[in-house]
Amino acid sequence: MSVQKEAAKSVLGPFVKAKWEMNGGKAGNLLAKYGIYVAFAVLFLILSFTSESFLTTSNILNILRQVSIIGIIAIGMSFVILTGGIDLSVGSIMALSAVVATSFAQVDHDHALYIPILLGMLVGLSCGVVNGVMVAKWKVTPFIATLGMMTAARGLAMVYTDGRPVIGLSDAYNYIGIGYFLKLPIPVIVFLAVTIVGILLLNFTVFGRYVFATGGNEQSAKLSGVNVTLIKIGVYSLAGLLAGIAGIVLSSRIMSGSPVLGEGYELDAIAAVVIGGTSLFGGVGSLVGTLMGVLIIGVMNNGLDLLNVSSYYQQILKGAIIVIAVLIDKKNHQ
Repeated sequence: MSVQKEAAKSVLGPFVKAKWEMNGGKAGNLLAKYGIYVAFAVLFLILSFTSESFLTTSNILNILRQVSIIGIIAIGMSFVILTGGIDLSVGSIMALSAVVATSFAQVDHDHALYIPILLGMLVGLSCGVVNGVMVAKWKVTPFIATLGMMTAARGLAMVYTDGRPVIGLSDAYNYIGIGYFLKLPIPVIVFLAVTIVGILLLNFTVFGRYVFATGGNEQSAKLSGVNVTLIKIGVYSLAGLLAGIAGIVLSSRIMSGSPVLGEGYELDAIAAVVIGGTSLFGGVGSLVGTLMGVLIIGVMNNGLDLLNVSSYYQQILKGAIIVIAVLIDKKNHQ
C-alpha cells in the first residue's frame, strides 16, 4: 500500500503543484485586480467608525470637491505614464494657465466668460505640445523635458504677474469653483466629465489602443505601423490641456490666480496614478484605477485631518504608500 501511495504521489505530485500554482496565480490576479477596491472600502469603513464627522453629506461633498483638481490632472498623467513617460510640469502649467485666465477674468476687463477659459486651456495645451515635441521628436528624457517645463512655466507665471496674485475676478468666473449644478459642486462635475471622456478615449478609440501599444513595447508598436511620435505628442498635449483646466477650476475656487498655484500637485497626481495600479513601466493600467487612487488619497487626507493627525505624518504615510505601490509594480514586472 505504501508503495502504491508513493507511486501515486510521484505521479500526481506535479499536477497538484501545478494546480496550487494556478490557484495562487488566480489569487494574485484577483488581488491585483480588486485590491484597490478592497483597500478603499476598508479605509472608508475605518474612518466611518473612528470619526463622527466623516460620513456626512457635507464632508463627502467636501472630499469630492478637494479631489477634483488632483483627479483632473491625474487623468492626463495616466495617459502619459501608460506610454512609459512622466510629467513633472503639470503643477507649474496649472499656475501659468491660471494667471493667464484670471487676468482676463477680472471685473475691470469685462470679458465674456469663455475668453479666459479658452485662453487658460490654450496655454495648458501649448505647454503640453512643447513637452511632447521635446520627448517624441527631440528625444529628451521625459523626466528632464518636463522638469525644464516645470521650471520655465513657473518662471513665466511669475514674470506675467510680477510675482503677485491676480485678484478682483468676476462672479461668473468664480462660480466655476464655488457653484453647484444639480446639487453637485461644479468642480466635481468637471472631474466626472473629464474621467468619462478619458475612459471612452482610452478604451474605445484607436488612439487609446495605440497608447497601450506604445507603452507596452514601443519598437513593436512602430513595426506595427503606430505613429509613436504622434501618440507621445498627443498624450503630453492632453496632460497639458487638463492641467490648464485644473488651473482654471482651482483659481476660480480660491478666487485668485497665483503664480505659486499647483505646487506639489504633480506628485499627488503621480501618486494617484501609481496607487491606482498603472505601471510606471507603461502599457498597463486603467482610468478607473486612477479614479480609485484619487479617492483613496482624498479620503485618507480628509480622514487624517478629522482625526487631527499632523500633516507631516500624512506626507510620510503618502510617501510610504507610493513606495509600496512601486515595489509591487516592480515585482509584477520581474
